[in-house]
Amino acid sequence: TLTAIDAAIAASEQQHRAEIRCAVETSLSAGDLFRGVSSAMRAAQVFASLRVWDTAENNGVLLYVLLAERKIEIVADRGFAADVPATVWQEICAEMAATFVAGRYEAGVLGAISRINAVACGHFPAREQDSNELPDRTVLL
Repeated sequence: TLTAIDAAIAASEQQHRAEIRCAVETSLSAGDLFRGVSSAMRAAQVFASLRVWDTAENNGVLLYVLLAERKIEIVADRGFAADVPATVWQEICAEMAATFVAGRYEAGVLGAISRINAVACGHFPAREQDSNELPDRTVLL
C-alpha cells in the first residue's frame, strides 16, 4: 500500500507544480493528549516538521492520517489559500474517511491523492522545467 501511495504521489506531481506529502501517525503521544492537541493541530506541526511549506511557490499539501483517532487532515500551504476554500479539502477528507469505513484503506488514500491532484492541476499546472522539491515517500510517524 505504501508503495502504491508513493507511486501515486510521484505520478501526480508529473501533472502539476505542487508538492504532496503523506504522513500516517498511529496515535498522539501521551503528552499531546494531555495538552489537548487536536488532529488539526498535530497535522500543522507535521506540516512544519516535514517542511511542506518549503516550496518556491508555497504550494505544498500534506495529507495527514491519525489512525487511533480516525482523523484525516489536509494542510495546504498559502499558495492554495486564496483560491481553494477549506470546504474542498474537507470534502476530500470526508470521502477518504467514508472509504476507510468501508475497509478500503488503499483506495481511500489513492482517491484523496487523485482529488488533491485535480486541485493542484487547476492551480499549479505543470511546466517543462519543474523540479521535485519534496520527497514523495509516505512518512510513518
